[in-house]
Amino acid sequence: MEEGKKENEEEPKAEEKQEELAETEIEEEEYIEEEIAETTEETLEKEEPMKETVETKEEIPTVPEEKEEKPAPKEKLEEEIVEERIYTISLGKSWIMPPKKRAPKAMRIIKNFVAKHMKLETPKEAEEEPKKLIISNEVNERVWRRGIEKPPRKIRIRAAKDKEGNITVYLAEGD
Repeated sequence: MEEGKKENEEEPKAEEKQEELAETEIEEEEYIEEEIAETTEETLEKEEPMKETVETKEEIPTVPEEKEEKPAPKEKLEEEIVEERIYTISLGKSWIMPPKKRAPKAMRIIKNFVAKHMKLETPKEAEEEPKKLIISNEVNERVWRRGIEKPPRKIRIRAAKDKEGNITVYLAEGD
């Protein structure tokens, strides 16, 4: 009989523990809801001043003026071009080199080809300022796109010579 009494006493204790756990869970949920409400109020307060600063920036019309000035230098560059040619350069000889030296060799092949075919004066021949050969970033990226070991077998370029004799190399259109 004593064992039955102990079991009956333990059952109410288990029920009390469950009730206490349920109460603590409810309190935690209420606490979390309060925190969420506080953080949303704080973020709303912070966002309102930001909206005011954005509106003041929109009132100043400085950005469109800069965009209008940029196309003008491009037109000047087009007027200065004296000669323009399109070439397809074979870079197959760069593949003779060891793998880690192929892309640099391809760049040297492009420079030598353009200097020869566009008649770029070397510094020894010219008494004045030496003429420049400028390779655009697009061409450089095309050669190096697959890494140092695998340059392209051929590349199509557009070489433009200006009044001063400087040559600029671009990728041909459509490539």
